[in-house]
Amino acid sequence: MICIPVTAKTQERILAEMAEAAEAADVIELRLDFAARFDLKTLLEKRPRPVIVTNRPVREGGNYRGSEEDRLAVLRQAVELGAEYVDVELDSAGRVPPGGRTRRIVSTHDFKEVPADLRRVHAELVKSGADIAKFACMANHIADNLRVFEVLRDTKHATIALCMGEAGLISRILGRKYGNFLTFASLGKGKESAPGQISAADLRALYRYKRIGAATEVYGVIANPVAHSMSPAVLNAAFDAARRDAVYLPLKVEGDVVQFVNAFKALDIQGYSVTLPHKQGVLAAMDELDPLAERIGAVNTVANRGGKLFGTNTDVTGAMKALEEAIGGETPSPLKGKRVLLLGAGGAARALAYGLIDRGATLAIANRTYERAEKLATEVSATAHRLEDVAAVEADILLNTTSVGMHPNVDASPVPAAALRRGMVVFDAIYNPPATKLLREAEAAGCEAVSGIAWFVNQAALQFELWTGLPAPRDVMERVLRERLGA
Repeated sequence: MICIPVTAKTQERILAEMAEAAEAADVIELRLDFAARFDLKTLLEKRPRPVIVTNRPVREGGNYRGSEEDRLAVLRQAVELGAEYVDVELDSAGRVPPGGRTRRIVSTHDFKEVPADLRRVHAELVKSGADIAKFACMANHIADNLRVFEVLRDTKHATIALCMGEAGLISRILGRKYGNFLTFASLGKGKESAPGQISAADLRALYRYKRIGAATEVYGVIANPVAHSMSPAVLNAAFDAARRDAVYLPLKVEGDVVQFVNAFKALDIQGYSVTLPHKQGVLAAMDELDPLAERIGAVNTVANRGGKLFGTNTDVTGAMKALEEAIGGETPSPLKGKRVLLLGAGGAARALAYGLIDRGATLAIANRTYERAEKLATEVSATAHRLEDVAAVEADILLNTTSVGMHPNVDASPVPAAALRRGMVVFDAIYNPPATKLLREAEAAGCEAVSGIAWFVNQAALQFELWTGLPAPRDVMERVLRERLGA
């Protein structure tokens, strides 16, 4: 079930938000600790969905600052009036006795961490006489979610278990797979009642929450940061179009990516996309590597093959296809003999450098840190240049793999406009925004400007096909990406 908390301050606004929430919620939580005034009897009479009545004190992360007796009196009144659920804190459970049709949610909250003794905490909630046990804890690392999932998976008692914060976002989506009684979602941005809540609209449409079950396959993008990623929208839309029982998650991985991959084997994740800064570090977690991925030393795609992790790189094929389509010409590749200036020396640049050399291009590599450009250039028999010297490099194609110009820094370009010459093909790997400053200046200079959208869709489609064995719905994927970007 999806529960939407209502956090309005007045009776009128509470009623209005209840009506709005009813469109997406299975249950509405009345967060009366946010309200300055209310008439509970009227609110319950006019409820459009079943409700949880909550009056959370400050000590448990709520807003209620009055007397404890007055606070609990509201919950006891909710029981008397027949509310479907009341949420009472563990330390107060004995003062709000069960009654009638109302089911008691007994809860506890930790806004600092996920307790090491989480199973004991859950056992205390059950022992208190809770009809539904609830704990919400702050995740400081994505691996904290695993202990929450373990509790859900092992209990037969109705339980609401969530991790708060950005690192805990996946618990709000994936908990349903492991039997979570419900999850909380906000009415919209700015109306969250706890850190890390997803909007009800995204939970339903983007993540298809109501379709998640025990058999749902799990995929995700490993990145840091990850909030800006378009991959969840694009890949979830692809799974939906293919009628695949699967969900694709944003996975913010801080620190050791190998440690993350090994820990998350417990969830039997079927595939990963891998992006900055983990494309090179993730190699050490692979059981098998595609020869090209091993050669370039970068993985952007992981497939789970019967418990063995296979790493490959769809960046190469995806980018070369987008470039070749932009250039046109005869096979085997219109890139043969072209002079290419590649900006950047990270994982994406490595992939493209090998792809370009294999197709017969003459390559120059420029990077802010010259030593990295020199190292990659030596590997692939290219020339190395400092980023500030690129205006002097003769090139037919300029290819940017740096993050300069990416949202939100949309007024930046990795090269001066003087480096752009009429007739050049200028390809920017950045897809957000679709028209970067680099591309705008390229068009003004008479260049052929190519957005990163084509590359993104190509590499994502190849990932989808590797994971599922199905043809990728490319038109759907590109449409969703453009809609998300406002392009």
